[in-house]
Amino acid sequence: MLFTTVTALDQSALDCLILPVFDTDTPSSLVQELDSATDGRLLAPIARGDFKAKAGKTLLRSDLSGLSLTHVLLVGAGKPDTFSMDALQKLLSAAFAAVSELSAKRVGVASEGLTNEKLDTESVARAVAEHALRAAYRFTACKTGDQPKVALESVVLIASAEAKAAAEQGLSVGSAYGEGINFARELANLPGNLCTPAYLADQAQALAADSALTTTILGEEQLRELGAGALLAVGQGSEQESRLIVMEYRGGAESDAPHVLVGKGITFDTGGISLKPGADMDEMRYDMGGAASVLGTFKALLALKPHINVVGIIATAENMPDGKALKPGDIITTLNGMTVEVLNTDAEGRLVLCDALAYAERFAPASVVDIATLTGACIIALGDHASGLYANDDALAQSLRNAADASWDRVWQMPLWDDYQSQLDSNFADIANIGGRKGGSITAACFLSRFAKYPWAHLDVAGTAWHGKQGATGRPVGLLTRYLLQQANA
Repeated sequence: MLFTTVTALDQSALDCLILPVFDTDTPSSLVQELDSATDGRLLAPIARGDFKAKAGKTLLRSDLSGLSLTHVLLVGAGKPDTFSMDALQKLLSAAFAAVSELSAKRVGVASEGLTNEKLDTESVARAVAEHALRAAYRFTACKTGDQPKVALESVVLIASAEAKAAAEQGLSVGSAYGEGINFARELANLPGNLCTPAYLADQAQALAADSALTTTILGEEQLRELGAGALLAVGQGSEQESRLIVMEYRGGAESDAPHVLVGKGITFDTGGISLKPGADMDEMRYDMGGAASVLGTFKALLALKPHINVVGIIATAENMPDGKALKPGDIITTLNGMTVEVLNTDAEGRLVLCDALAYAERFAPASVVDIATLTGACIIALGDHASGLYANDDALAQSLRNAADASWDRVWQMPLWDDYQSQLDSNFADIANIGGRKGGSITAACFLSRFAKYPWAHLDVAGTAWHGKQGATGRPVGLLTRYLLQQANA
């Protein structure tokens, strides 16, 4: 998709104009100009009270005499004095959802009035590009025959001459965000018979066609030599070989400590011997959402080329029941030598992650963030709006919260108090892999914290990485990309 910026509206160059309208008696100059050209017909529904300019409400006005535009999409923006990132997200989500149903190939977005002391031009432009790409995404990889495609090919942002440079920068960054998010969505939406650990490794290798990225794939033989007993144990009941995928992006100085992203990549999770119920088990193909977000973030990084060093580590396996599968009561030895009593084989995500977190130590990281669809308990606690954030470092937690707010990929910080650690006590090993029913998301994070000997944060995206039958969301690619860009500019 092509994104450009202009300083004046050229109606003949567009099929549709997205025109934000505020709940106010003084419309923007462009709104007034277009309404006058139609002798008041453009805004007549507002004058009659048929359309309220609430944030995210849309009204399509087509073939109005006085305009050469085929379509003008009025999109409510709410009250000007309360317009915020929340309202902007609602506005753009609704606008591009509506546009994606049209035959319009060339769409303009009027930005007048969308900036204020809390929203700068670059942020608005970034959101425009991201939402355009998100709305255009369709999963068709497993469908046969001709599939309907979104007609949208180009988006033109109309901004002032003074804001043009910032708008262009924002569109560039937003385009990278959107492409990374859609890449993550595509990977997570693929079924488990196609998206296997080997497939994820192939995708990481394909990204390494860019010279800025080096990818290393560790197979089971190498993992045994390393002593990655937890990762190997999870996959031992599957015909699919487990892997540790390591990606290294070197955009900073050689001496700069890297920031590390660690992704959980369970390409299908039956629960293993602790078998899950059959209902909705098909959704367990999304259990590699953390891995998908790491790959999506690296796709965005390769487009943006920030001056920073970043390492991505993906621990990927398939959790299946089999005569060779891990059993409740088994005791395994992890990469850092700690022993774990496995009380439930369906708490496997933390097992693959703990070896990946131990592996991350060799990079002497500036920070490590792991991303995982880890616990149903986090969904109960936070629903599907906020990802759970845990951290052993206050500065890192604050940086991630800032990035989450800026990217509207929100998080809520949860406690990581020592009080919860005793729930993981085991009579037979150094630690148990579950801590009982109370505080399940917290005790899962406590388990991971035992393997993090550096500034570390954990994002539990079980509630945010996918939305049921709507499929994968691509979260938290936006948050992670924003965080890394902020670190590059720090």
